Amino acid sequence: MPPVLLVRRLGLSDYEPTWRAMRRFTDERGPATPDELWQVEHPPVFTLGMNGKKEHLLAPGDIAVIPIDRGGQVTYHGPGQAVIYLMLDLKRRKLGVRHVVERMERAIIHLLADYNIDAYGRRDAPGVYVKEAGGEKKIAALGLRVRRGCSYHGLALNIDMDLEPYQRINPCGYAGMAITQMRALTDSPDLAQIQDQLCHQLAQQLGYTLPPTLESTDE
Repeated sequence: MPPVLLVRRLGLSDYEPTWRAMRRFTDERGPATPDELWQVEHPPVFTLGMNGKKEHLLAPGDIAVIPIDRGGQVTYHGPGQAVIYLMLDLKRRKLGVRHVVERMERAIIHLLADYNIDAYGRRDAPGVYVKEAGGEKKIAALGLRVRRGCSYHGLALNIDMDLEPYQRINPCGYAGMAITQMRALTDSPDLAQIQDQLCHQLAQQLGYTLPPTLESTDE
């Protein structure tokens, strides 16, 4: 029987304490600790990966910039974005990082297909993209950190948010990268519903089962 993947709903939570909680969970978990998905929405914040170059921060203004321990460059989180963190014991499940990233992409692509949105991934630039008038646009960002054989960080899918802050950065280190969201492609997307749907897709793609009612394990 597939292992159970717990879901923790954190609501609107500041980025830095959530990040520190991810690190603490990873450091303190034991061999039998269940894997979890954390659903969260963040107030406006820019995060800069370990190898991130400050030159990609064009004009952050009044939005905080937090250097963190994932890979990649700079990205933005804000209200109206579905963020899911994957707290998985990769070593126990014998899962490789590339495999997990590909399954994360596939989960987002399948979810978007349910809304009649045609999306795809790119080997040269992890994330999920769509074609809109004017060309390719990014709709979801991915980033993992593995520590003690376990993953944290995860994915961010743009649902219904203010996209202006993306103009203050080179998203993921790419100058001029166009960004979009589900609201531009489908009518009235519901963030809470989409977060739950993403959890189901991730569980299916990664070989887990979810609790029958997807009950929260809120802190």
